[in-house]
Amino acid sequence: MAVAAQFSDLGHEAIFESPYRDTTLYEAYVKRAVDVVVASVLLVLLLPTLLLAAAAVRVSLGRGVLFRQRRIGFRGAPFTIYKFRTMRPDRRRAHRAHSGPDRRRCHKTPNDPRTTRAGRLLRALSIDELPQLFNVLKGDMSLVGPRPEMLEIVAQYEPWQHGRHAVRPGITGPWQVGDRCSTLMHEATGIDLDYVDQVSLGTDLRLLARTVPAVVLRRGF
Repeated sequence: MAVAAQFSDLGHEAIFESPYRDTTLYEAYVKRAVDVVVASVLLVLLLPTLLLAAAAVRVSLGRGVLFRQRRIGFRGAPFTIYKFRTMRPDRRRAHRAHSGPDRRRCHKTPNDPRTTRAGRLLRALSIDELPQLFNVLKGDMSLVGPRPEMLEIVAQYEPWQHGRHAVRPGITGPWQVGDRCSTLMHEATGIDLDYVDQVSLGTDLRLLARTVPAVVLRRGF
C-alpha cells in the first residue's frame, strides 16, 4: 500500500510503498515495558552523573546544556532527540545543505575543533547520549534499536531502506556496538534490517550486554 511520508522540516513529501511490517506483541508490550522501567531506574541511578555533565556543559558553553535535533523515528515520524552539548556553534555550517550519499563512517567526527574539552570527555564516555533516556520515556526511542538518522539523510533513502523505521530507534543497537567506523553509515542499513527481522528479548539483552564493553573500549557510540 502506498503511503505518504511528510518530512515537514524539509518542506517536501515523499511517496513510497510502505516498508513497515506489523508490530509484534513483544515490541508493543514487553519491549516497551522494559524500556520504561530500565530508563527510569537508570535516570535515578545516573542523576549525579547527569547533573555533573550539565554543570560541565554550562561552564564550558554557557546557557542551554542540551543539544536538540530533529531525527526520523518509528514508522517515519520525526521527533526531537536530546544530547548534552559538546561543541561550539558553527554558524557557517548551520544552513549548509547535505547532498550526495552519506559518506560518514562514524556518527561523531573525531578531532572536530568545535568540540570543547568537557565535550571530548563526555563523548569519550558516551555521557552525552544519556539525555536520550528521556526520549525513551517519551516513547520516541527504545533502549535498543537502529540509530535514528537526520531528516536530510532519510530524505535520500531508497524505499527499502525505510524498513529500519519499522521499530523504534535505539540508544544502542547492533551497529552502535559493533566496529561501526569500518562501515559507511548509509551502507549499514542491512545491519539494522537484520535486527528488525530478529528483534526479541534475547536479542535486546545480548545487545545491552555488549554496550558496556563497547563504551569502555570506545568501539561504538
